[in-house]
Amino acid sequence: QCILSTLSYFIMIRIKVWTAPFLFLVATLQSEVCYSFVAVQKPVSVYYHHHGIHPAIITTSLFGWVQAADGEWEWEEDDPNFVEPTTSTATIDTSSTATPQLPSGKLKPKQSLGQNFLKDPNTVAKIIRAFHQDATRDGKPLETIIELGPGAGALTDRLMENYGSDILQCIEIDPRSVEILNERYPDLVVYHQDVLQVNYPEMAKQQGHPLIVIGNLPYYITSQILFALADASHFGAVQSATVTMQWEVAQRMVAPTKCKDYGILSVVFQTYAEVKNHFKIPPTVFYPQPKVDSALLGLHFLGPTTLRKRLAG
Repeated sequence: QCILSTLSYFIMIRIKVWTAPFLFLVATLQSEVCYSFVAVQKPVSVYYHHHGIHPAIITTSLFGWVQAADGEWEWEEDDPNFVEPTTSTATIDTSSTATPQLPSGKLKPKQSLGQNFLKDPNTVAKIIRAFHQDATRDGKPLETIIELGPGAGALTDRLMENYGSDILQCIEIDPRSVEILNERYPDLVVYHQDVLQVNYPEMAKQQGHPLIVIGNLPYYITSQILFALADASHFGAVQSATVTMQWEVAQRMVAPTKCKDYGILSVVFQTYAEVKNHFKIPPTVFYPQPKVDSALLGLHFLGPTTLRKRLAG
């Protein structure tokens, strides 16, 4: 609501669109955001609906996904060579380690959750390096890191090595992942919760300081997560976020004015934060591989005081 109100104000005052600004905003957001995120990795049931196929009659695999006995769609392949990772208490380590592997038979990626797990150790190391730069740019000590959707724990392993369970907490909706992480790191706090239902201002209040967010986000809910974080910045609840997303969407978020990629996403997030597109991530580093390139984006939220000054002109 805060973001919609801010955008309505911005549109009316800055762009001089006086006729139904809210409806204009909603229509533009639908065309700008929904096209970018939802169309990339929609659930198989949506695919069926648009192609006149009833899910109940499908018994074979579809694009590499197979239907389990409970009706859930899982990636048909598995990783039979899983080796339980070891942890250490080193200083900030951004070098690559052994390739992250999935627990055989325990964590096949689910299509309904948009799961594409990181597999490449070099990419994981680059993400950790960029995250540390984003999180420490103010020179303040790191107090609470929130990882959204840790999945198989590729990022979690490195975050635990570098920061430990006193600083790191995770939010995960998949009970399989929660079980695996609890077994691997008994001292790590893992909230079994939907990231879209998290009250970030309340969480920051409980922690006593702004949150620092990191996550390999599912494409189809990335927009909702980012708007929730931006909304929380009105209350000073989120300091920074370093997250993966679709490459084209990241390009729109960092686009300068007077270029074809500049739009609502550019206006919103360049108003609320300092945004940096760190680097492109190829599909080959994920398991299973998505159909598009990804990006690692860093957002440093301005906070309520600076945001009010910016909106006041």
